[in-house]
Amino acid sequence: MTRRTQVVVIGGGQAGLAAGYHLRRLGLDFVILDAQAGAGGAWQHAWDSLHLFSPAAYSSLPGRPMPIQAGKVYPNAAHVVDYLTAYEQRYELPVHRPVRVDGVHRDGQLLRVESDSGTWRARAVISATGTWWRPFLPAVPGRDVFRGRKLHTVEYRTPADFTGQHVVVVGGGNSGAQIAADLAYDTELTWVTQRPARFLADDIDGRALFDAATARRRALDAGTADTGGVASLGDIVAVPPVREARDTGLLKASPMFTRLTADGVEWADGTVAEADAIIWCTGFRPALSHLAPLGLRGPRGHIPTTGTQAVGEPRLHLLGYGDWTGPASATLIGVGRPARDAAHEIAALLNGTRSAPRN
Repeated sequence: MTRRTQVVVIGGGQAGLAAGYHLRRLGLDFVILDAQAGAGGAWQHAWDSLHLFSPAAYSSLPGRPMPIQAGKVYPNAAHVVDYLTAYEQRYELPVHRPVRVDGVHRDGQLLRVESDSGTWRARAVISATGTWWRPFLPAVPGRDVFRGRKLHTVEYRTPADFTGQHVVVVGGGNSGAQIAADLAYDTELTWVTQRPARFLADDIDGRALFDAATARRRALDAGTADTGGVASLGDIVAVPPVREARDTGLLKASPMFTRLTADGVEWADGTVAEADAIIWCTGFRPALSHLAPLGLRGPRGHIPTTGTQAVGEPRLHLLGYGDWTGPASATLIGVGRPARDAAHEIAALLNGTRSAPRN
């Protein structure tokens, strides 16, 4: 079955919903195609103890403030899922799920979106699939030799699954620190990082990170000196569980090991540590395989953009993948502005004030 609409949004998480909000306000005809069975995007798959870096008031999508979660300064993932569910209902966003998009193709003056639930033809597409679905694993010597359990951030849920075990957590970012802190009390923990762990000052949370990312983007756009953005402040937000584990001496980072063995890990000086499980908190790559037919991929797997608009295909916008698609656009508070910009640029294209490419 083939259907037609003005705009197809691919992905029904926070970025897709923010795009839908602004498309709705502009009166455009659109659909949101989401591969998940339920609302909430990647948040519904997060580990049990995950909390936001910012208070609810600083974690909202456009138009609707996130309610405060009773008894918590930083809302947990379940609260975010409830918020996103209520958000799409409040604005009656046309989310179709579960729909998995296989590919986006040029089709004359339209873009053809092929999915497991049929075909949509649209004058513009917003890709908002995020990164959660494409975890990154580094090529460490001996990775295939290790006999213990191997999992990535996306597969971790609770420390109860590892009680009494030797666990190695790899990664010096927020996920690595939070999961290591989660495991510090009930396991024999080894936390390893590529470089010494850099904690942000205890009074810094997501509000300051958003401001830093925005200031950096403005500086780069103005051609002035790079402020360094979030990276200049540190790598790890000291949310209360991380701070507690750090201050009690349970969260200490070791340098990165050089190889895996059958029973654990080994450093260059011959030091070894046993491991029943290794949890790779080593980040993600943008989930863009559905855009492969357009032939737009650039360095590091990114698609070159101007703002959110793909340089090689003006009818395509990318939203929520990180700073390269808008300052802090992979965050709840940060995605609103680039979503608004994308929606307005698409409206201009549809109204004929900007030109579509000729094939």
